[in-house]
Amino acid sequence: MAASALFPKTEPEFEADEIPGVEKALLFYRVMAWVVGILLVVLVGVAMPLKYGLGNGGPVMYVGIAHGWLYPVLLISAYNLYRRVQWPWQRLLAIALAGTVPFLSFVAEHAATKDVRARIAQVRTGRR
Repeated sequence: MAASALFPKTEPEFEADEIPGVEKALLFYRVMAWVVGILLVVLVGVAMPLKYGLGNGGPVMYVGIAHGWLYPVLLISAYNLYRRVQWPWQRLLAIALAGTVPFLSFVAEHAATKDVRARIAQVRTGRR
């Protein structure tokens, strides 16, 4: 499925005075997407092989707990951004699911950042 089909184009639904809040929400979302994405890659790529290949379950517990606690924070940050830029609900769902597949949160973060920056540019130039 193409990213454009998953993330339909919509017009920005915020005003110029809301841009600082949108930028803060975008930064918070980006940080959380990267942190959760890195933790998931470490969990699946390092900790799980250590547990099942070498019998060392310690890293799985710590990395898994960190990912488990921070994933809901990612969801909150994505919801905050979704609410501010008025994305279609499909985008929020795609972001939520991307946090459960290794490397996909990086792709979703890139697409979301590109979309939000384009919306901000549209609002700043007055084009809608």
